[in-house]
Amino acid sequence: MGLLSTLRDMTCYCSGRLVARHFSQAARRGERPGGEELSRLRLDDLAPTVRLELLFGVSPCLLALRAARRRVARLLLQAGRAGVQGERAELLREAEARDIPVLRPRRQKLDALCRYQVHQGVCMEVSPLRPRPCKEAGEVSPGDDHQQLCLVLEGLQDPRNLGAVLRSAHFLGVDKVIISRRNRHGYPLFPICPLTPVVSKASAGAMEVMDVFSADDLAGFLQAKAQQGWLVAGTVGFQGSESSRSSKTPIISCLEFLWDRPTLLVLGNEGSGLSQEVQASCQLLLTILPGRQLPSGLESLNVSVAAGILLHSICSQRKGFPAVEKREKLLQDSQESPATSEGLRVTQHPELSSGSEKERQKRG
Repeated sequence: MGLLSTLRDMTCYCSGRLVARHFSQAARRGERPGGEELSRLRLDDLAPTVRLELLFGVSPCLLALRAARRRVARLLLQAGRAGVQGERAELLREAEARDIPVLRPRRQKLDALCRYQVHQGVCMEVSPLRPRPCKEAGEVSPGDDHQQLCLVLEGLQDPRNLGAVLRSAHFLGVDKVIISRRNRHGYPLFPICPLTPVVSKASAGAMEVMDVFSADDLAGFLQAKAQQGWLVAGTVGFQGSESSRSSKTPIISCLEFLWDRPTLLVLGNEGSGLSQEVQASCQLLLTILPGRQLPSGLESLNVSVAAGILLHSICSQRKGFPAVEKREKLLQDSQESPATSEGLRVTQHPELSSGSEKERQKRG
């Protein structure tokens, strides 16, 4: 056994010396080691491949194709469906127009690839989508439009919460979304909740078209914006909560907020809310008042639900907002003619009554 081992080691040593001598002699002759086949390789062939992820769901995939922010490797459409119609047919046309390979795997295969998420028979292999640095957002002067609204998210962790927030933000007309790039201890160097396929599916594809940016120093970003004339409005639980009682920043109901200048609305982590540093950077804190006395443990709302309520209370003040225009027209019609028809009797609803209008004008 000892002799065999010694012979094997000597063979490997000699082989290594012969290979090394071959490459050194080839280098001296000006030839590329590896022969003619290796010399034909291009640098592009040796470039590292980009990590792909699997986007799933009809709306996320279709909006991703339209937005063209991602590199698309393949489209996977579930086999066995009776014809491809509607949005799936549009997906297929878009893919064929861009020479994207289309595969037709069975549902069991798609289920396994998506880890049993609800894929609706549609998946795409795509490059990841990442938030852009805040410096790419562009400086907008507050004087250009006093009704600008940016949503700032600190430390969201649940991808479905983030997706639902992005969906509401896009629906209600938020201009930009800024997320924290570091957690409260200064690490890690990526978003607390990355822009994953789960986020895109929860947002119904809104993530694919929204302008999402990231900030390393969120408190510093907010302070800089305040110096530029923006209003930084944070959010807290209702005034009976501990965080609200300890705050030195003015707290008002979101229904009392007057949107008269560019605003940054800041929402915090699902469990702990805003950090002390970020809350101290806010000039005002908005809260949602409950409709009843709440038992312990139910003092707050889910962050995505709270985001929808807060954003609607602000965005409904925007000029040209459909609900505002319709309400003003109904009030004008009710003053010009008596409410004799069934349609005009709708104007007598308490929310549309003259009393509510006076209260709205009083707040404005």
